[in-house]
Amino acid sequence: MFAESEDDEQIIERVAALDIGKAELVCCVRLPARASGRRRVQEVSTHSTMVRSLSELANQLVDLRVERVVMEATSDYWKPVFYLLEAHGLQPWLVNARDVKHLPGRPKTDVLDAVWLCKVAERQMLRPSFVPPHDIRRLRDLTRYRVDLVAVRTSEKNRVEKLLEDACLKLSVVASDIFGVSGRAMLGALIAGERDPNTLAEMARSRMRSKIPQLQEAFAGLLTGTFDDHHRFLLDRMLTRIDRTEADIADLDAQIEQHLAPFGDAVARLDEIPGIGPVAAAIIIAEIGVDMTRFPTPGHLSSWAKFAPGIKSSAGRAKGTGATGHGNRYLARVLGDAATGAGRTSTFLGARYRRLARRRGKKKAIVAVGRSTLVIIWHMLANPDARFEDLGTDHHDRLINTAAQRRNHLRALEALGYRVTLEPAA
Repeated sequence: MFAESEDDEQIIERVAALDIGKAELVCCVRLPARASGRRRVQEVSTHSTMVRSLSELANQLVDLRVERVVMEATSDYWKPVFYLLEAHGLQPWLVNARDVKHLPGRPKTDVLDAVWLCKVAERQMLRPSFVPPHDIRRLRDLTRYRVDLVAVRTSEKNRVEKLLEDACLKLSVVASDIFGVSGRAMLGALIAGERDPNTLAEMARSRMRSKIPQLQEAFAGLLTGTFDDHHRFLLDRMLTRIDRTEADIADLDAQIEQHLAPFGDAVARLDEIPGIGPVAAAIIIAEIGVDMTRFPTPGHLSSWAKFAPGIKSSAGRAKGTGATGHGNRYLARVLGDAATGAGRTSTFLGARYRRLARRRGKKKAIVAVGRSTLVIIWHMLANPDARFEDLGTDHHDRLINTAAQRRNHLRALEALGYRVTLEPAA
């Protein structure tokens, strides 16, 4: 029996498409012909990507009453064009080049790319990529730069540990954090010229003092002269770089806090979710925003973030491994950390992580719990009055099918060689 299709084949009357490069872009505009009928007219022009030229192009598109401007996500070159057209009141769409350039045998030039993109766009065969509003974009710049600086600091700390190993100093074997109060005091003394293992070991503080004999053994390499001026110079540079990076991160935290002020309530509510703290909440808001109308359902958000399994089937069979693919790496990282952190808590998400990790492995458990966390985030941001309520660690056990549970226990006992007879309790 035939079912009605909801396909909308209406053609956008006034549409423009841009093929963007670093120095110039090609613009194709398609408009209805003056004569009646389905005939179309188009114009292809080349423009510089300088601000003055882009402003002139934007004014031309406004005068032509263009309804939609479509452009491919080419590196970061699309950003000034997108923002300037947006400022002129136009409706720019950013699309994935993979959705456009999959037609084999088509010649490749900037002009042909612009014309083809315009023809596909006017038939509404494209989906726009998510581009957050101005205030979220500013917050995103800060949070992403903070992530990059944390990675720089971690790399520099790893270099320090490798340098100490090169100098036969085994401090990292004894101290779990060589950049704590005790470790920094010892590293500072090494730079200042101290070479006595006993003196360095006596700089230990708090619980580290119980390891003074081990510290003396760790610094025994100093007696052989393996730590020289070469190592001292490099260690001084590395610690200075770490301190500067930490100061930059502190400055970024202050800026992030200012930009988060309008979203303070959302941050506080997201902070209630197990595994998510203030820093993670800031990154989540910076990546997906607070307007969930951009994602009609939690499934749309999960699919966009690549936290939903890919569906591929042919000839009645499922193909592939169901891999989610690669999405927003900043969001994926914070959701993965949140899932791992929730796994150490006595909550529903923690119990879900541990149950899945036992059966399917930690990686799949992280993705599954990350998706559950993303669904919770969607509901809390979509409804300003929503609050997080934990279902409890026994939620799954309370709702599990008792017949299935009985069958599983019977099979497990029969596999061990027992014959089981069940009788109802009195």
